[in-house]
Amino acid sequence: MVNKQTEFVKRIEKHQGILYKVSRMYMDFDQDQEDLRQEIIYQLWKSYEKFKGDSQFSSWMYRVAINTAITYFKKDKKRVDKDELSDRMDVKADEQAFEEESKLAHFYKAVKTLNKVEKALILLFIEGQSHKEIAANLGLTEVNTRVKLNRTKNKLKTLIKNQGYEF
Repeated sequence: MVNKQTEFVKRIEKHQGILYKVSRMYMDFDQDQEDLRQEIIYQLWKSYEKFKGDSQFSSWMYRVAINTAITYFKKDKKRVDKDELSDRMDVKADEQAFEEESKLAHFYKAVKTLNKVEKALILLFIEGQSHKEIAANLGLTEVNTRVKLNRTKNKLKTLIKNQGYEF
């Protein structure tokens, strides 16, 4: 049991970026993102025994994380006390860091308007997964994945431009 727990923790630590990316894609506020990350870790632990190693751990982790985020997001949408996404950004002394944060803010603001499949497509794409891997993770055909991904990228560009950000 201890070895299983240790192995699990090491794998989660190695791929913790997945937790942050998925939570930021689906939730607006820091506390909500943290709550979602905790829920994803809980779901990963609950289903860890089912991971047989047929795929890479990171691919399996994405699948669980995205499914958990979608379920969690549905629950969160039912809450009445949600505020609108704040346009505030922390000002950083370094102009380059500020510019990067500005780009990310525009990107994530646009991503939040996508539907759950589009969000998952973009997330897996920016992680460098192939069309074949994305198709397998989302239960789509490879051709359908290519088409949906191209449409989603174009939609995302339009959304970002409509926010007033120029590429």
